[in-house]
Amino acid sequence: MIKNYLLLLVLCSFSIANSQIISIPDANFKAKLLKADVTNEIAKDKSGKNIKIDINNDGEIQESEAVGIKNLLVDSSNISSLEGIKYFKDLQYLQCSYNKISVLDLNGINLENLFCANNSIENLDVTGLLNLKYLECSYNQLTNLDLSKQDIIKFRDFMCAGNKLTNLKIDQFINLSTVDCSDNELTSLNITAFSTLVNLNYSNNLIPNFDVRNFSKLEDFRCGNTGRVNLDLGALTGIRLLSCENNYLTNIDLSNLKLLEILICSNNKISSLDVSKFTELRSLFVENNQIPILNLENLTNLVNVYASNNLIKTLNVRNSKNVNEFVAVENPLLESVFIKNGINEYLLNVYYENPKLKYICADEEQLAQIEEYLVGSGMTDCTANSYCSFDPAGESFTIKGNNNIDINNDGCDISDIPASYFKFQITDGVKEGALVTDETGSYSISVPAGSYKITPVFENPSYYTVSPSSLQVEFPTATSPFLQNFCIAPVGIYNDLEITLLPQQPARPGFEASYVIVYKNKGNTTQSGTVKILFEDAVLNLLKASPAVSNQELNSLSWNFTDLKPFEKRLIYFVFNVNSPIETPAVNTNDILHYTASISSLQVDEKPLDNIFTFNNIVIGSYDPNDKTCLEGDVIKPELIGQYVHYLIRFENTGNYQAENIVVKDMIDLSKFDISTLVPTSASHSYVTKISDGNKVEFIFEKINLPFDDANNDGYIAFKIKTLPTLAVGDTFTNEANIYFDYNFPILTNKATSTFKTLGTQDFEFSNYFNVYPVPASNVLNVNLKSDIQIKSMAVYDVLGQLVIAVPNAGKVSTIDVSNLTTGSYFLKVMTDKGTSNTKFIKK
Repeated sequence: MIKNYLLLLVLCSFSIANSQIISIPDANFKAKLLKADVTNEIAKDKSGKNIKIDINNDGEIQESEAVGIKNLLVDSSNISSLEGIKYFKDLQYLQCSYNKISVLDLNGINLENLFCANNSIENLDVTGLLNLKYLECSYNQLTNLDLSKQDIIKFRDFMCAGNKLTNLKIDQFINLSTVDCSDNELTSLNITAFSTLVNLNYSNNLIPNFDVRNFSKLEDFRCGNTGRVNLDLGALTGIRLLSCENNYLTNIDLSNLKLLEILICSNNKISSLDVSKFTELRSLFVENNQIPILNLENLTNLVNVYASNNLIKTLNVRNSKNVNEFVAVENPLLESVFIKNGINEYLLNVYYENPKLKYICADEEQLAQIEEYLVGSGMTDCTANSYCSFDPAGESFTIKGNNNIDINNDGCDISDIPASYFKFQITDGVKEGALVTDETGSYSISVPAGSYKITPVFENPSYYTVSPSSLQVEFPTATSPFLQNFCIAPVGIYNDLEITLLPQQPARPGFEASYVIVYKNKGNTTQSGTVKILFEDAVLNLLKASPAVSNQELNSLSWNFTDLKPFEKRLIYFVFNVNSPIETPAVNTNDILHYTASISSLQVDEKPLDNIFTFNNIVIGSYDPNDKTCLEGDVIKPELIGQYVHYLIRFENTGNYQAENIVVKDMIDLSKFDISTLVPTSASHSYVTKISDGNKVEFIFEKINLPFDDANNDGYIAFKIKTLPTLAVGDTFTNEANIYFDYNFPILTNKATSTFKTLGTQDFEFSNYFNVYPVPASNVLNVNLKSDIQIKSMAVYDVLGQLVIAVPNAGKVSTIDVSNLTTGSYFLKVMTDKGTSNTKFIKK
């Protein structure tokens, strides 16, 4: 038996060795065939397995070795000729694209699939390929192609793009699935495979009127640059890709294309396009049209958007979480772009030739780069921020709940009072921030995926305990929204009241000046008592107050209050008429109106320092409605180093439409202030405070809808913050804010500058530069310059350090009216280019 097997092996080897060697003149073709092996896919047998062609390893291909090869892949091999291919009698699949073949003779082969694209073939004879099902011969030099011998039922897929064909007869094939005859010289096209055609591309031919309405299975349709002036897609509901660019279309009815994923209709004259319902749309190319409105807000699957050179005013992809490319340049009417969607687009360009672009809403991480591009493009009138929405972009999760005070120490329930303006510290282990809730006592915190620790923060932590003391939650593991209430219980008895006085409408001679007293129970017991304001009755006339005054006396007003609960805040509004310069006593610009607000109860207060608030209100002639004020003044006593200072930021809608959202952004100087002590004290409207990036504070008035009429267009935010205890006498601290009204360029407030100083501190000797007379002064104090010095401002203080006269712009002022001062000693302080100095004088 063994001898028989050996004999058979010898005979087979002899047979192969004596089989006729195939002549393969093209060395590259031969080398490719010899390279075939079970480790690559150059050749496959009838069962679809990779095989070696040169079985006997003689470096030649015998006819017997060619038999049985079903698939042959010889593409991209620098082949010029396939001579010898006819011996592969069983070949059904041939891929020879991307070579240099100019002549291709395949007669006598039983091919079913032929790929010969991207060669230099001028004449392709497939008349002998009677079983051909798939032909890809694109990008050759064909001028004619005879398909008359192909089976009308079997032949299904045909691609001949990028040739020089002027005529094409394929209407005999009734089962066509794919036809791509783009980039030829055709002027007509006839296809009858109405029920089977899925993919059709005849772009870049002059075929303006081809009717596709009867191709019910069509999914991929491309007719770009064919001279079309209209496009009727009838009831073709299955189309997923539509490419009709470079035509003369003015309108496209896409209403039936519910499955559309890719739309390319650039370079037309389209004046109306509605894609708002195409929720599957991924790519949109609409450049160089006349489209005025492009609604993309519901297109959550968008990846690519190209919308340059249209008449669009706004573009919004906030709900498109996968956008990778967004290009919208040369839009003469484009005013706003909304790309805050939680991702950093790989390609983003809205910076070129968009002359009316005023607003870009983007993710926080993108803003620095966008602002750099805006500056580089000279678009200084365009602002970029993230304030078009106030939740994290992209996928976000919510933590929410209620904060209640368990006054009776019996556990929190719905009957317990809410803890308004409650502060939370938030960290993901890397970044830290804070959130101060609104007046309702409820909170809602939106975060991206990650692990978070949320900790309640008290201004006076010894007054309360809270349960839970902190919250640890991880998303998306936890269900969103994650619900967690916080129950706040008093510890011991702490009586702690606070009062602040805020100017709402500036004091001007002869006009109304309005104020608000803000008083709050910071302790953990319910209190009753009295609020009082001391003022100068001689120059101020009370016009109205709300609530009504409980008691009015000379130079004072008082209000009684009852049952002020922990965390509760109440407001008192009142309006004075300020004397004019022709009344007696007269009030002039730069005069000082002195106010002292106080709060008291029958209990001893834990922190009596904030039971009294002194405010020296400088009378002005004109004012900026968007400003910032340090309520302690420009010069602050050294005793307040390390203590709270109070700021007021006012804003006014001076536009011609209501402001839906307003954000006041304040960048805190961490070298001067302890940001962990920041506490919002009052505001004109409902708001939330967000602290992030170390020193960024944002007071967010979402849906404020601030009117623009003069009687109702004002608002404010007030807060307090402690200066660092390391500051010293002579140190100056400055603070300013940006105010964002919807999508407009931010308004930068003035710089509120204050200095810790005693009145006796001098930078130079007063008498070397000035003399004052007469001393004592009766009505006018003259200030005479003895040497070259530039005066910036002057101020008069009484011996208690209270500001009584302010002269802010004193460069050309040589006299000060002191007629309204009472008899006594005063200090004149001058601020100059050489620093500050002061002298004492007497008013008789």
